[in-house]
Amino acid sequence: MAFSCFPDIFSWIESLPPILQWQSQSISLHLCPSNSSQPSLKLSLNNFKNSSLYLSIFADYNFPIVLWTSKNITLKSDFKILRITQDDDTIYTLLTNFIESILKYSPNKCPSFLKLPKTQNNHHLKDVFNFTFLTLTFIVCIYEAPNDLRSACLESLKDQLACPKSRGVSRALMRMLGSNAEELWMRSMNLAITNWIAELRAAHVGFKTPSPLFSYSVSMLGLWKVQLYCPVIAMDVEKRSDPSPDERLLFSLNYHQLEGVIQLNYKVRIQEKWIEVMVNTDNIRCDVIKLLTDTLMAERGAGTSEKHFPSRIALQITPTTQSNVISISVSKSSDNPQREIGLEKAIEASFEPLNTNIGLNFSSAETTTLTLKPWKFEQSVWGNSGKLNWFLHDSADGREVFSSKPSKYAMIQPKSWFKNRYSSVYRPFTREGGVVFAGDEYGESMSWKVDKGCMGRSMEWEIKGWIWLTYWPNKHRSFYSETRRLEFREILELTLL
Repeated sequence: MAFSCFPDIFSWIESLPPILQWQSQSISLHLCPSNSSQPSLKLSLNNFKNSSLYLSIFADYNFPIVLWTSKNITLKSDFKILRITQDDDTIYTLLTNFIESILKYSPNKCPSFLKLPKTQNNHHLKDVFNFTFLTLTFIVCIYEAPNDLRSACLESLKDQLACPKSRGVSRALMRMLGSNAEELWMRSMNLAITNWIAELRAAHVGFKTPSPLFSYSVSMLGLWKVQLYCPVIAMDVEKRSDPSPDERLLFSLNYHQLEGVIQLNYKVRIQEKWIEVMVNTDNIRCDVIKLLTDTLMAERGAGTSEKHFPSRIALQITPTTQSNVISISVSKSSDNPQREIGLEKAIEASFEPLNTNIGLNFSSAETTTLTLKPWKFEQSVWGNSGKLNWFLHDSADGREVFSSKPSKYAMIQPKSWFKNRYSSVYRPFTREGGVVFAGDEYGESMSWKVDKGCMGRSMEWEIKGWIWLTYWPNKHRSFYSETRRLEFREILELTLL
């Protein structure tokens, strides 16, 4: 099945006649919808001396413009008909070529080799093949297509990438790639999206990415995992200050992406009269990663250290069917920090000769000491939903960072906590600018009591989350600040055994 109106490339190639029956040296297929007054984007399968084939994406002008070409596919002497099956390496050769072409657009160095696991599910392989080629076409169109063709094709291709089928197949592809290649894939994809959005905004074209966030979830071996990626430029702006950022600062802020990992441990305990489901934090990781090289960030932007930082993370865990849920409990009390108050008084008196005034000086001072960590963690309950919240606070005045903005006076102070925030020993982030909340400090659990009649059944659980990113000037001279937010939602399953 094709992705909405995008052609089924897999079936098209598989159904081609024997090469010796071709009427010409190539056979082509429309990729993007077009009308008679406009050129179109096409895919061509080209025969080279009946011994090899190669694919190409080209713009169908009077003089065609080739935008991408695959590596040659060598055919066996007895294999004159191109058939793509799970037992033939041709499919994996083409698929690997598509993936490598996409990864070349990543700002990071591509792996020297890419080995894909072979699947026994031919329908699954077909979907992955078609989705990968769809993604390649989208990226090639952004970077290579002529202006008069690019806009119409991208509008069509983005809708195909955002459809439910594409998002489902993309999750399967990520599992095939493995984590390292997955990160390169997402950086290639989000760099292309960032370039496209930046181009449209520069032309004052209104645009909102239909699905800026890519996320998927895994439930196995006592672990729930949610992986997510989002280009910063596509995140919703909650608040920003005036004046607007200068061109160099805006460039640096735009060319980053958010990478997040939510890992929660779960455990099912069978009690005498109920079932207890316990969930606790394993790892919450959130990083803001640059999408360009350090050199380009220095040449065109304000440097790699001018970027957003995580200022709040919120999670909400909810059983989707609640009729059999008896109660929910949390394991962490609300913080009640002690405050130390000291009172100091001093009296000074001096006596002068009779013809002078007697001076009496009196002074009183009160000092308050309150020690708080920059990150505050809270648990709460809403109905049968368990809520986890991490808040970053300004160490100077104790205010929440995501909901406030620094004073202009504080922003020019060289020793403010948010200055040199990625190198200072007191930084609330990793050196790369992210945060890690692990079970050693944030492992408090929450638990649900479930009716024992649910024994052996599968329960769905919703993990919903929000991540706020804030920018305050680091080394760049500016009074600009802003906070952005994204929301994600994943459904995971748990069998009560």
